[in-house]
Amino acid sequence: MTSTPSTILVTGGTGTLGSLVVPLLREAGRDVRVLSRHARGAADGVEYVAVDLLKGEGIEAASAGVDTVLHLAGGPKGDDIATRNLVRAARSAGVRHLVYISVIGADRVPLAWLRSKLDAERAIAESGVPWTTLRAAQFHELTLKTVRTMAKMPVFPVPGGLRLQPVDARDVAARIAELALGSPAGLVPDLAGPKVYGLGDLARGYLKAHGKRRPMMPVRIPGKAGRAYRAGDNLTLDGAEIGKRTWEDFLAERVGQAH
Repeated sequence: MTSTPSTILVTGGTGTLGSLVVPLLREAGRDVRVLSRHARGAADGVEYVAVDLLKGEGIEAASAGVDTVLHLAGGPKGDDIATRNLVRAARSAGVRHLVYISVIGADRVPLAWLRSKLDAERAIAESGVPWTTLRAAQFHELTLKTVRTMAKMPVFPVPGGLRLQPVDARDVAARIAELALGSPAGLVPDLAGPKVYGLGDLARGYLKAHGKRRPMMPVRIPGKAGRAYRAGDNLTLDGAEIGKRTWEDFLAERVGQAH
């Protein structure tokens, strides 16, 4: 496997965020190697390598000759395991910069998938490899998936006190590419969208854009997670970087594409 010292290794390079980041890295003149579940031919200066992060298979070979690793892959579980496997390979390969995308509230909201994100953050910070971690708010795409699913119900459930500050994936892509091309910076300021919404506001925007109506019913999120969300622990209201595109901008764009 040949590579140059300028190669950036990207996990999750074919996902929502990765598919936006990879072209930005190419525009900056960097060779890119994308880890994916299935091997495919190289195209447009991007090499694709089949690797199983959870099993730790193929990571060492894929990391050879790489100076920067951009870790964008994630899922509902196993992020901590995959990240520890990646960290070991990066350390062995002499990687000089490890960049990670995490989630706002990973250190405050007591949910299993967020604990996994926090454990991944710690694995990177303790790796001995110079690192940068960016915590971002929920993407518009995931917000859309959530409200679209809930809008299929006869009554739209609205968790009381739940607020979101969704961010556009393109804004996150621009920032994470900038960080990957820069020097290790540790934990950088969070990146969130320009507006805070109650879930009911997000739902009404979606329904209006699609010409639909649903009655809404207040519900309560139980337990410690509910208390954390009501306290806004999933938000960054001060000291955050703010994206440009609003939920309304995103919806208008998606509705336009549908027509």
